[in-house]
Amino acid sequence: MRNTNEQSLGEVIKQLIKTYRFEDKISEIRITTAWEKVMGPQIHGLTNKLVFKDQTLTVYLRSAPLREELYMARTKIIDMINKEVGHRHVKELILR
Repeated sequence: MRNTNEQSLGEVIKQLIKTYRFEDKISEIRITTAWEKVMGPQIHGLTNKLVFKDQTLTVYLRSAPLREELYMARTKIIDMINKEVGHRHVKELILR
């Protein structure tokens, strides 16, 4: 019998992601996409920038009244984003 070093493509990709520490960047991209989908085009249009670091999503908005409105619903927003992503990545939401 020959001892082969065969692995599925999915396993190899997971190893590469882990080896090169791409998990955080992939999570950031998934969360950014989820923000747009969950919040809709109008709120996404008023969003300047999204930063995801250390399980905290910081959202920079152009509208102070919108910021206050979203602040009141931030727990629900966190739950909707995590549900969309399929994993509990976001634990805190900061609106600026």
